[in-house]
Amino acid sequence: MKIAIIYNRDSQAVINLFGTPNREKYGLQTIDMITEALVKGGHQVKAFEGDKNIIYALEEFMPSVITGERPGLVFNLSYGIQGRARYTHIPGILEMLGIPYVGSGPETHAIALDKVLTKMVLLQKGLPTPRFTVLETPDFSLPLKDGLNYPLIIKPKDEAVSFGLKIVNSDPELREGVDVIYGMFKSPTLVEEYIDGREINVGLLGNDPVEAFPPVEIIFDQGEQIFTYEDKIKTSGRTLKKSCPASLDPEVAAQVERLAIEAFNSLGCFDSARVDFRIDRQGNPYILEINSMASLGPGGSYVYAAEKVGLDYSALVNRLIEITSSRYFGPHLVEDSSTMLQDDPRAAAFTSLTQNRDKIEEELKDWTNLPSWTGDPVGLGAVIKKLEYQFTERGLHPVKEFTSRRSAWTWQTDAGFEGGTLLVASVDVPRDGGGGYPIPFRRDPEWLYGEGIASSRAGITCIFQALGVLEALEKLHDSKLGVFIYADEGRGMRYSAAYLQQAALKADRIIVMQPGFRSGKIVDQRRGSRKYSILIEGAFQRIGAHGSSSDLMSWFLYRAERVGLLSNQEGRLTVAVQEVHSERYSVLLPHRIRATVYVTFLDSAMADEAESALHELFAPEQGEEHEEAMVYIERLEERPPLNRSAAAEETINQLKKISEDWELPFGVESSLLPSAAGEVPEGKAVICGMGPASRDMFTPHECVHRGELLQRSLLLTLLLLEE
Repeated sequence: MKIAIIYNRDSQAVINLFGTPNREKYGLQTIDMITEALVKGGHQVKAFEGDKNIIYALEEFMPSVITGERPGLVFNLSYGIQGRARYTHIPGILEMLGIPYVGSGPETHAIALDKVLTKMVLLQKGLPTPRFTVLETPDFSLPLKDGLNYPLIIKPKDEAVSFGLKIVNSDPELREGVDVIYGMFKSPTLVEEYIDGREINVGLLGNDPVEAFPPVEIIFDQGEQIFTYEDKIKTSGRTLKKSCPASLDPEVAAQVERLAIEAFNSLGCFDSARVDFRIDRQGNPYILEINSMASLGPGGSYVYAAEKVGLDYSALVNRLIEITSSRYFGPHLVEDSSTMLQDDPRAAAFTSLTQNRDKIEEELKDWTNLPSWTGDPVGLGAVIKKLEYQFTERGLHPVKEFTSRRSAWTWQTDAGFEGGTLLVASVDVPRDGGGGYPIPFRRDPEWLYGEGIASSRAGITCIFQALGVLEALEKLHDSKLGVFIYADEGRGMRYSAAYLQQAALKADRIIVMQPGFRSGKIVDQRRGSRKYSILIEGAFQRIGAHGSSSDLMSWFLYRAERVGLLSNQEGRLTVAVQEVHSERYSVLLPHRIRATVYVTFLDSAMADEAESALHELFAPEQGEEHEEAMVYIERLEERPPLNRSAAAEETINQLKKISEDWELPFGVESSLLPSAAGEVPEGKAVICGMGPASRDMFTPHECVHRGELLQRSLLLTLLLLEE
């Protein structure tokens, strides 16, 4: 499980610093000990300062989960940066973000940090606590109300760890103490009767039921019989001893444990807390306060008591995780996917993929940082070599009849893919090599960026995730499965299309790993495309020369503007000028113009009509300007469309059923861009868009959705398991 430790120590990253600063800090030794304990427990752990950057940090570390996936947890050690309700800040943010966390909620911390509110709750519940009053400012009247008698205890109303704690025995001492507290904390002073007796605290662990640790007694050999802040930070000059279990009558011990549990429940605490008592000379216990964030410092009484019941430090920390997990997710969550392997391979696949989300992203990073542009034979060779190694490691075999070793490669399992499934992915990033620099992998909380990450790398990563799970379940080589890889997507599959067409004839269904759309939408229809080169050559013409004819560029631009009129929105036909270059000599006007026109279509007959219209549009007519111009129009590339077919319905229905069973988003969409799916012969079941949803394809900002990387890996794996 992913566990983020949140603490406050060094950072003061807030918009403004004002109000009551936090004086409580966990030591680095304790943070390191908790981290080591969690790592020992098999968790993935990272520590963060609890400041204004925490939302972004958590989004990156533990992105939103899919339905049924166990989210990560926050191990909350945060005392806050500033403010009187600082304990509530991180829990409040986590509640808003929907991230589970160890410990009590913000409402409990708000009450527990306010000692007066705590005492009012205790009194309302009939629980014993010393009599008290509150002095708002140093300017108070004597004698005190409520008949309080010296000696008295004074402390800030809403501070912790014994800040400002002091015994006063007279009116002058009281005034002096209140003045110090107000000056230091700008806080009202809680004044309560001093209970002359023994200092006891009880640690609590769990929720339903709550377990009370044996009582711990703080033994004072010298000085005042109270546990001060100076004692806690070891600057008081005296050494205090702890005794656990405290030497109490069994009836008293049972009573303080019961009262501690009742106080825990009264404030609505979760997971852990510590309740501090004083027991008077007659054996009567009084609740002083409830520490809703019991210190996990290795020298603290909470850890000391846990050791007495057999919980060493590592066991205690991991026990807190178990208790919190049970509270959020229930007690029957199965941790070990190996127990699922025999009973339900699908559940094992789900667990394997969701628990290795980071590994999936790291594998995608490795592929993305290995550039292979269409015009880069060296980069393509390196990627193919890595693919060959990966497939060989999994025991797949090359299929020579569908492999050219220049533009197309095919691998298959022991069972072959005849009558089975053929997965299709490209390895080239549609960009000419020789210029610029690769765009490195990076992530933000929602998207993953990098060179060709959507057009190529995410689909490859999903394939290897599915193969890895099938191999772990010992189902890979019994599956009728093949993988077709091609390296000329940037050239419109000019060389690999014939190999794919032949390989597809053997398979029952073909799944193309191009990106889909958000909300789990795959693609069952794609437009085809044609690319045309237009070359126009005319006479040389000087700038400013007298004559009636317009220049060649103006002649071209007039017609280029009319190219868009050939489009037919209802017929899903688009015609557009994609690129224009001109050539000229010195100060002369352009005499040669090269243009690229791009056509997308679903109906080939309509594309033929558009091609004829294109020829007519750019054909110089007799008697018009530039009739002597030479115009050459050539079709450079054609990508067939993918039209919806009945053959694909069975696979689409399978995917829909899997998505419903596992509560994954799913839908079907049409795409404007062509893909390898259009090369599959008619009558074959083919679907496209099984890769993660993308954004800004073929740009430096190309990215895939983090959540969909996991969803698509899972959907593909579950589909292959049904074969």
